[in-house]
Amino acid sequence: MENLTNIKDYEYSGSKVFEGAKDFLPINGTDYVELYVGNAKQAAHFYKTAFGFQSFAYRGLETGCKDSTSYAVKQGKIVLVLTTPFDPASEISDHIRRHGDGIKVIALWVDDARKAFNETVSRGAKAYVEPYEESDENGKVVISGIHTYGDTVHLFVERKNYSGVFLPGFTSWSSEYNPSDLGLQYIDHMVGNVELGGMNKWSSFYEEVMGFANLVTFDDKDISTKYTALMSKVMTNGNGRIKFPINEPAKGLKKSQIEEYLDFYGGPGCQHIAVATKDIIKTIAGMRDRGVEFLHVPGSYYDTVQERVGVIEEDMMKLKELGIMVDRDEEGYLLQIFTKPVEDRPTLFFEIIQRKGAKSFGKGNFKALFESIEAEQERRGTL
Repeated sequence: MENLTNIKDYEYSGSKVFEGAKDFLPINGTDYVELYVGNAKQAAHFYKTAFGFQSFAYRGLETGCKDSTSYAVKQGKIVLVLTTPFDPASEISDHIRRHGDGIKVIALWVDDARKAFNETVSRGAKAYVEPYEESDENGKVVISGIHTYGDTVHLFVERKNYSGVFLPGFTSWSSEYNPSDLGLQYIDHMVGNVELGGMNKWSSFYEEVMGFANLVTFDDKDISTKYTALMSKVMTNGNGRIKFPINEPAKGLKKSQIEEYLDFYGGPGCQHIAVATKDIIKTIAGMRDRGVEFLHVPGSYYDTVQERVGVIEEDMMKLKELGIMVDRDEEGYLLQIFTKPVEDRPTLFFEIIQRKGAKSFGKGNFKALFESIEAEQERRGTL
């Protein structure tokens, strides 16, 4: 059953801090997410066109970078960096060869990147990159990094002494093609898929190495269908701005979505990014108009949803038309929907979420969601 860990929150310096979290690693928020991709220019065009991201920053041959090109796109507080290598023997090329287009870096904004590195490495983290400085005429940035699950890494980014557009080495990127944004505001949470037995290992990593707390645990009774199941622990940092659910497969009659991901990604990795909006109906209508494909929710889902969630402000018929799901907890309700994978491999996808007070993750929608995913797996022949 769902296990709500005994975490109390209290006010600290204007931010809510989870009592269960050891706040030796203050994190201000997600700085950026970097994807290694086969063609960064085309990927940037896709995220601008389909998701409403805006041209933001560029690094490449024209800026003196001889080994790769990176396009940074931005919407609200969300920055995606799309990086393509030139050298087929490079580490980036190897990552793409093994995983396809996927998330390499989850960068965290901190006040002191050296302290963040020392605190985590001293507690057992494997170093990815020791603290170093990058600078230009706009100041300096300090960066350090550690390994986490699979080939995913966390970079700690200290930018208090920098006033440039993004990072040293990047120049401002403007373009004539600028589709309007679609109301995406910030990253709500990012989900990692790990191997069987890896969930406790990596939840312990976030607790012991990074000072996170276990916000909520779901077992295979919470997240299961007739055929498949998984388990999940949601880890949160002290101020609650960073939430990392960690999923692992559970025993079932057929191959779960986690196993499918691990097979096609070639190991653990970031399965999906949940991004927040203030008007999910407007956001999803716009994304559908631009060609984004979403998981199909069975029409029968809406026959009983009103009884379960009670009164909401939105038009239920409009939610049904768009395939948006609803769930409620003690704090309020939320609305959410999931894209189909945005890569040819059935790996990375996005969740669009609007919170109307709810702090949970849509437990009441799990069954319908996973049945929808299983229908897609069956079409792919991977169930």
